[in-house]
Amino acid sequence: MVIKQNNITDVAIKLENVTKEYKLYDKPVDRLKESIFPWEKTYSKSFYAVNNVTFEVEKGQALGIIGKNGSGKSTLLKMITGVLTPSSGRISINGKISALLELGAGFNPDFTGLENIYLNATIMGYKKEQIDQKLEDILSFAELGDFINQPVKLYSSGMFVRLAFAVSIHVDPDILIIDEALSVGDMRFQQKCFRKMEQFKKTKTLLFVSHDLSVINKFCDRAIWINDGIIRDDGSPEEVSKKYRAFMIGSGISRYKNEVSNGTTKADTNNLGDVNNIDPIEDSLDVMGDNKAIIKGISIFDAETGQKSTILESGQKVEIIIKVKYNCSLRNPIVGFTLKDRLGNIVSQSNNYILNQVISQVKEGETFQYSFTFTLPFLKHGYYTISPAVASGSQEDHAQHCWIHDALVIQILDQQIYDLEGYLILPDVKFLIIE
Repeated sequence: MVIKQNNITDVAIKLENVTKEYKLYDKPVDRLKESIFPWEKTYSKSFYAVNNVTFEVEKGQALGIIGKNGSGKSTLLKMITGVLTPSSGRISINGKISALLELGAGFNPDFTGLENIYLNATIMGYKKEQIDQKLEDILSFAELGDFINQPVKLYSSGMFVRLAFAVSIHVDPDILIIDEALSVGDMRFQQKCFRKMEQFKKTKTLLFVSHDLSVINKFCDRAIWINDGIIRDDGSPEEVSKKYRAFMIGSGISRYKNEVSNGTTKADTNNLGDVNNIDPIEDSLDVMGDNKAIIKGISIFDAETGQKSTILESGQKVEIIIKVKYNCSLRNPIVGFTLKDRLGNIVSQSNNYILNQVISQVKEGETFQYSFTFTLPFLKHGYYTISPAVASGSQEDHAQHCWIHDALVIQILDQQIYDLEGYLILPDVKFLIIE
């Protein structure tokens, strides 16, 4: 149930135990059978796109909603806007909503851009005279030129966004909802939209769905992470984003808690079980080598606090621990790792040989842990992988016993320096007056 309210309250949107259930059928005829004989056999199984969701959005708040594809974000927004009806629960809306959902939603493809402006504004409750007053601002913002008089079915996705955003922002809504649509616009228009959103969120309520976490962190006061139709976390954008990143790089929710929040320190790693185990077959990892030695585990820690984590910052001092089991006796093995960017380019690498640290002879069946402590270079924000390796011989001529490609995925966060306005400070800037 969606209820529109006009009473004075500080809450713009309120969801109470909202659920959206769909019936899934193996065959089309099963739907007919169940509708004709509802009291007999059940032919369907339930799928919950949104499952018992409850939260409030205060007036003037900018809320970011994040989650992987298929997590229920779009279904949630469609219920808030009234496009879909909840299976159960209650949604209360206090104010006028303008929504930018799927491309082309609310547009008649055979109408021109100009005709669609009047159509959309009329649906929002505006009279023709009121639309006429706003028309020049809408056309100026959209920058469609002569295409405004062409049918929108001829528009590109970017042109759709220009028109839809221009209309949505100029009909003076109390609540603006944007579902990832700006991602298809060109860079210049995106920046223009973001500037408009900055102005908008000073006085209005904003719901913003995006896979770009940097945008969520910049524009939103609060973030909700939804997964499989259930709210997994609700809080500050920075904290929620960190947990979501950990989940998306394969850590999973429970593993994130185990690795980051349970107080495990590097002092504890004297116990061989504290380093994350690796099963190349089970983890679908690419492995090279003759198996005379096997890498059994790898973890990365904050070198100062001893906290285990895969979410790190440039300039942070870290410790990598690699666990190796030897299947035969070896003299002077070489243990090391390679750091690569998301395209597979080698950023850096190290091993005990180039560090002039000799490992004495090891015996068959022995297991050792090897520690590398260093400061992360100032890397570009993004994902990186660590590939551990064990060999023997020399740097120039060696036999590879075990090399596990991309065994550990880490996230490097942006640690650049910004001024009070949030702009990046350029290092070592000098100013001279040249006469």
